[in-house]
Formats: sequence, structure tokens, C-alpha cells
Amino acid sequence: MLDSPIPPQLESEASFQLLFHQHPLPMWVVDAETLVFIAVNDTAVRKYGYSREEFLTMTMDQIATPMEDAGETVADDSHGASTAWRHKTKEGAMLLVESTWHEIPFAGRDAVLVLTLDRTEQRRAEQRNREQANLLNLASDAIIVRNLDNVVLFWNQGAERLYGWNTQEMIGAKTIETFVKDREYEAEIELLKTGVWTGQLTHQSKAGQAVIVNSRWTLVREDDGSPKAVLVINTDVTETKKLESQFLRAQRLEGIGTLASGIAHDLNNILSPILMSCGILRKEFDDEDTLKMLSIIEGSAERGAGIVKQVLTFARGVEGERVLLQLKHLVSELAKVMAQTFPRNIDIQTNFPPDLWTVMGDATQLHQVLLNLCVNARDAMPQGGGIRLSAENVNIDQHFASMNPGAQLGPYVVLRASDTGSGMSPQTMEKIFDPFFTTKEVGKGTGLGLATVIGIVKSHGGFLTVQSELGVGTTFSVFLPSSQEKGSDVAKEEVPIARGNGELILVVDDEPPIREALVRTLTANGYHAYTAEDGSDALALYFQRRSEIAAVITDISMGQMDGVTLVRSLRKVDPKVKVIVSSGHLQKEHIVVLEGLGVKAFLDKPYTADKLLRALQGVLKQTDEQPEVVK
Repeated sequence: MLDSPIPPQLESEASFQLLFHQHPLPMWVVDAETLVFIAVNDTAVRKYGYSREEFLTMTMDQIATPMEDAGETVADDSHGASTAWRHKTKEGAMLLVESTWHEIPFAGRDAVLVLTLDRTEQRRAEQRNREQANLLNLASDAIIVRNLDNVVLFWNQGAERLYGWNTQEMIGAKTIETFVKDREYEAEIELLKTGVWTGQLTHQSKAGQAVIVNSRWTLVREDDGSPKAVLVINTDVTETKKLESQFLRAQRLEGIGTLASGIAHDLNNILSPILMSCGILRKEFDDEDTLKMLSIIEGSAERGAGIVKQVLTFARGVEGERVLLQLKHLVSELAKVMAQTFPRNIDIQTNFPPDLWTVMGDATQLHQVLLNLCVNARDAMPQGGGIRLSAENVNIDQHFASMNPGAQLGPYVVLRASDTGSGMSPQTMEKIFDPFFTTKEVGKGTGLGLATVIGIVKSHGGFLTVQSELGVGTTFSVFLPSSQEKGSDVAKEEVPIARGNGELILVVDDEPPIREALVRTLTANGYHAYTAEDGSDALALYFQRRSEIAAVITDISMGQMDGVTLVRSLRKVDPKVKVIVSSGHLQKEHIVVLEGLGVKAFLDKPYTADKLLRALQGVLKQTDEQPEVVK
């Protein structure tokens, strides 16, 4: 709004003319009806480039057009009405002006006094500010301006997307009361000292979720250098940090895999003589207490071997041996373990039909599936509750298969693990099979249990479903393809192991306890044995006694010459040599090479005397025409 410097109704014509021509702002008097210029002051002539004579032949609308976004402001009689206009000079320059119009009598006619104030630079500055604000809103980063009292002065759309509060909610709000969890005193001190600060901060969104940002603060100063405000630019790195965390966990898992591979051989070498010695001692003692103790030792050693195998399966994806399994035995064994190890306030029940079908699977891996599900169930019931393990036969039809990805038509055995725990929300259920996702406290869960479960189930050709309700409980159902053969509770009678007939067996292993246990086992069962502690010694001995040696039992990992190189060399000396290869960690690439060299028998350490003797019996029966595969 412009104040009129001339009250027209009071000024004399002489004084009006003086003030009119000397006024520093452009002024015109135009006819109220035709808008023809009647008078123009000197400032208007200088600023617009037209002579006074040219102006007096023109009308106001030849130099002025209203602004599209301008609205008229009506004032009182002494102030007139102020409006935004575009004016054009004689040279074509565009001026953005604020124009005030006053109705006055002039030279006996109705006229309008027009006074203009040039707002060109101001309007252009406002336009630049709007454009800059729009550019800031296009930025993906959160851009915030706050004063020294942490009150928000500017909040761009990137900040809206990151934190969830809109501009109207945040302008005038305090950061410490909204998205900042704890005041960053050290950052503020550094900012005041140097004018800038950069670092990583953890904030919170409107929904209460943690937001991790890389933040840069810049101190904005007054003209005199005093601090005025702070420009904050925050880049969201929440997902990046999650990926980094997952990558580090994956690296740790890779380290576990490497460690597991390294120690598997040593642990299995330790367990091998224990298992073989149990077989020897059973023949030397017949009292019930000793035999019971030997069974405990043998069972513990086999369980230790199973744990090593389970770690290898988890860490490196080692493919286990698939055999025909009766799952109710697996369920019963796990129920006994849980009854001994789970809290007493958790009731464990089992249920399965007597005619449960069998499945082809790896017992260790399926034991791990059930154990992981039961451990999760236990953790969901800190105050106690119930776990129910059940199994049943089902035939999947087209309707059920269409509703469950991975399901095929046909017979399945279903293992169910149900609990009366806290249950899960739909949002949690969507993520439970994601690697590293866990609802447990830091240090109490890796987020890999269910990811491992789904991997094992899929590798068995099965699928998994889950139903859960908050405050009620959860049920996991594991569907495994069935062989449709009825499981038998009576173990099949195995063919008795024939004693040796004095055959000479070459034992090759770099572990003295294993060599001694092997020799004791062989000699106790009618064989003779030579030993060698590495491949080079074994090759020299075989070269001297090849006509006497009936078979070679060799380890894979040895110092001077490994088992693969030894077998290759033995084949060159005697293409018909019969070999059993054993290892604490028999890798797939080794098996492929050894099978190519004609090896048909493999023993995973640790193995019992019974497995050893059966493998040896099978190898000795091999002929060139009909080789028998022994595992």
C-alpha cells in the first residue's frame, strides 16, 4: 500500500504541480473515463523513456497490464486502491510495480492520480525464493532450517517423506520434542566453534521408528557475524545401515563356515577312535553295567558327530544323506530332549497316528527344523505354556495346492509345532522368514533360525505354512512329500557281518589314535593290517606288497600326500586296487574326483566299527564286472 503524498482535495493547483513534478516516484494524471494521460511527472519521463509529449498522446493501458496473481486492495478515500501491475518502458523493459490510484478533480474534469512504486527486484527475489524452495522440495534429502532454540523455520518435502510430519505440523515446532531423540550437545558445541558439523545421528519418525541419517549442519550468520540459524541436511541411511549390518553378519557366517570346515576334520578324527573303541570293548566285556556305559559313550560320540554335521549343514549348505525316515521316531526323540532341557513350566505333548507314512530325508536336518521351531515356541512363552508336536498323513488336492505356493498334488506327511505363546502380528509374519529378521533382544537371536528352516524344508521338496494370533499362539506346519510306505516300528534285520579271513588291509591316516583303533578293530575281526601315516609312505608300502594287500583304507587330508593324490597314484600302480576313502569333512568336489578314479566306498568320520566292517566287506566282494557301491 502506498500513502498518497498529495491530498488532492486540499492542495492548490500550484502546490500540486510543484509536488507532482518533483515527486521521486513516477506519477501520472489520467482521464477517469478514457485513461488518456493528462499529466506526467519528470520521474515518469526519465524512468519510462517516453517524452512528455509522447505520454500525452497515449493511454494508461498502453504501458500497464495487471499482474495475473494480483488482487486489488481497497483503502479509504485518502489512500486509494493499491494493485500490482506490469509496466513496460519505451525500450521494452518490463517493470513489476505496485500502483496506487486516487480519484481527483483535475482541470475541471474527473481524473485519477496514479502513483507507482517499482517492485521489480523484490518480486524477482520472491520468485527466486519460490523457485529455490521448489528445488529444495525436489531434493531427496531432508533439508531443515532451525533457529538457535531448535525451533523449525523451514521443512522441505524430503523431510516430510523421511520423518512423516508435514510442513504445517513442523514449522514452529521444536526438534527435540519431535524427531530428535536426544539433544546433540557435542555437535552443537562443534558447530558454534567451527561453523559446520557432520556426523551420523539416530532420529525417530512420526510412527516411532528409528531413522539413521548422515547429517551436515551449517551455521547461518547475521550481517554482523552473529549466529542466526542452522541449515541441516539429513541423508537417510537407515536401509544402508541395515544392509551393512546384514553384510557383516553374512561375513561372520562365512567365517563360521570356514571355521566349521576347518575344525570338522579334527573333531571327527577325535570322535572316530571313540566310536570304534566302543565296538572293540563290547566284545571284551559282557556285564550289563559296562555295556550300558559303552552305549552312553557311543551315543554321546554320535551326537557330537551329529552336531558337527549340523554346523556344516548350516554354515556351508552341506547336502546330507537322504534315507527313508519314520518321522514319529524323530518327534519322540525331540520331545524327550525338550522335556529334559526346557523350563518345567512348559508342557510338551506329542500326537501321531500308528500308520504314519515315511519320507525321504536327512534326519539331522529335519531334527534341526523341529528344534528351531520348538526353541522359538519356548521363547514365545517366558511365563510358561504348552508345546504340541504332532504328525499326520494328508493327501493334497487341487484346491489346497493352488492356495499354497510350493505344494503339489499327492501324499504328504505334516509335522506341526503349536504353542500357546504370545503370537505374531500380520506385519511380523510377513518378515519372519527374512534372513537376520528377529523380534528377540540384541544378543538373543540371529534371525537365521526360520530362514534355515524354510531352506531345509524346500530342499526336501516340501513347503511350510504358519498360523498365528496375538495372545493366542502360533502353529507351524511342515509339509514333506511322502513315500507312502508305512513305517515299521520293528527294525529290519541286518545281514550279519562276516569275519575276515586273514586279509591284509593297508590303513593310511595321519592320526595315531585312528590308526590304532582301526588296527584293533580289524585284527579283532579276522583281518591283518599294515599302517602308513601319509600318502607317500602308503604308496611305497603298497608298491612292495601289492600282491598281498586286499584293500586300502585312506584318509583324505594328510600332510605329505593327500588321499586324492594317493588314490590316483595307486591306480597307476594297480588299476584294480580296492579303496575305502574316509574323511572328517568329505567335500563334494573330492567325491566327484574319487568316483572318477573308481572309488565306490566312502566313510564319513566318525564311523562305528560296524560301519567300517560292512564297508570293507562290501569292497572285498567287488568285482571288475559288477562293482558294488558302499557308503
